[in-house]
Amino acid sequence: MTHPPIRVVDLAGSPTEIGETHGRLFADEIREYANDRVELAASGLWTGGPVDRGVVLEVAESMLPAHEHFDRDLYVEMTAMADAAGITAAEAVVVGGFTDFVDTMRAVIGGDMPESVIEDDCTAMIIPDGVANGAGIFGQTWDMHATATNRVVLLRIHPNDAPAALVFSTTGCLGQIGMNEEGVCVGINNLVGLDGVRGVNWTSVVRAMLKSSTAAEARDVLLGADLAGAHNFLIFDKHGNGFNVEAMPSARPFTELADAPIVHTNHTQYPESTAVQAEKAPGLMDSSASRLAQAHQLLDDEVSASNTITVDHVMNITRHPDAICQAAVDPYHIESSGAAVMRPSTGDFWACWGRPIDNDYELISFEPDSPNRPFVPGESS
Repeated sequence: MTHPPIRVVDLAGSPTEIGETHGRLFADEIREYANDRVELAASGLWTGGPVDRGVVLEVAESMLPAHEHFDRDLYVEMTAMADAAGITAAEAVVVGGFTDFVDTMRAVIGGDMPESVIEDDCTAMIIPDGVANGAGIFGQTWDMHATATNRVVLLRIHPNDAPAALVFSTTGCLGQIGMNEEGVCVGINNLVGLDGVRGVNWTSVVRAMLKSSTAAEARDVLLGADLAGAHNFLIFDKHGNGFNVEAMPSARPFTELADAPIVHTNHTQYPESTAVQAEKAPGLMDSSASRLAQAHQLLDDEVSASNTITVDHVMNITRHPDAICQAAVDPYHIESSGAAVMRPSTGDFWACWGRPIDNDYELISFEPDSPNRPFVPGESS
């Protein structure tokens, strides 16, 4: 393993202080990333037709009231980050929640779904307590266009008025995957929806859910959000409770965790959400279905062999080269840009930068300025 470290950044204080620190530390990266995302949205490759940059920013600006209404503190953090990085609040909406934003843009522009909507990211799973030695596990890859890999960062957040949280993210984004000190985990898979609205981006919703004390409370935050676009959310807590929610702007079907693991990839599995899901290109649909089947098979094999699934097993599943640990290849250039494994009952959070098959997991402490500790296979089984 090459073991490059994941960048860990400590953010603490008020929403303004957290946002300003984030924006100041990554100002150059955030400006570059925001410009790339705005130009990509304007190009029409993801949105159904080319538009002027001004139209993109006008739509993004029209979504700001939804963000402020949903969670005032996170809105303040986002705008403080934008100010410190030298971008507008509208640009922060685009860079901080691009995959939801393009769902909104497609709904505004209309027209046919472009074939170039290529994002196909993340294989995620919840392992219930009953097949994990009494200490359930959440794990997932985070797959994205390969250009995102170098922007991956781990935010160690200590807000004044909310639980501390470890948040896997990218620069300029409030958060994508995380666990708080109350033992609530949130993970995601991207979905492509036809029912986008001028609502709140999924990244703000993830962070708001991480203010919760239980999985049920986090689920209710999600069910009540005015979502801009489509994502699947997996929720798990230290009590062994969990949910899988296919969260579309107009539909929120969900399943409660029972005795068997939950696995989800990048296509809907409920009729209500399938009705508003965009058609996927055959190659991407094959990838999503293959990853889903492969993960289920690997988990079934472990249970059959030893009646239990360990942290080592979950990490090894994220490394599986046949389907789950993706490499960037033509024409889509999607790769596993990182991964996270969390055990909420013990407060353990392991993060990996880049492809798990190439790099090590590191145990990240909740304590500010604490060094990462390499994962030792077998130590936490």
